[in-house]
Amino acid sequence: MADLTPEQLRRMHDFAEQLAELAEHQEDRWKVQTTDGQISLTMLSPAAPHGLNVVRLRRQIEAQTPEVMALNNTTMGDPQTGLTKVPDLMVIAEEDTDDTAKAINARDVLMVVEVVSRTNSLTGIRDKLHDYPKMGVPLYVVVDPRKDKKTVAVHSDPSKGPDGIRYRKTVPYAFGDTVTAGRWTLDTSGLKNYPADW
Repeated sequence: MADLTPEQLRRMHDFAEQLAELAEHQEDRWKVQTTDGQISLTMLSPAAPHGLNVVRLRRQIEAQTPEVMALNNTTMGDPQTGLTKVPDLMVIAEEDTDDTAKAINARDVLMVVEVVSRTNSLTGIRDKLHDYPKMGVPLYVVVDPRKDKKTVAVHSDPSKGPDGIRYRKTVPYAFGDTVTAGRWTLDTSGLKNYPADW
């Protein structure tokens, strides 16, 4: 893990923003994120089950809490850590959105939901589980549709300890369960797992 100075964090954040602006002008869609002093650039090419799961979860969240917005593939930045992420789904009170900002302030986000990619699963799970609590995200839901997993995990209660700021509570669920995530109840029976031949 890199210990960066505030100036290094600012420069990394500025460079990531420049990359994100360049990515917006490309034919293919790209996701620019930072973690542990590194910038990652990933082409967005979600498979149909991934996209369907994100939309189904988004609809449930917004139906239960009409005062929030569930944004997908939108840049989220943290001014305190300099980290930048593009979650599959982030939930924010509509009154806290700033339509003039380049990124949503992570400290305003109520919940992040990530649907594990079939191609980048281990990196996504490890890095985001490490970074989201440091960014002030109070609730992190991981949906894993891979054929050998088919699980949902709700991570909450971020707090500081001898190992740094981490989520201190994790509740595991299986596909088909009714999942409690903060004030939301998510029906996972309609979620799609990835095909067996993937």
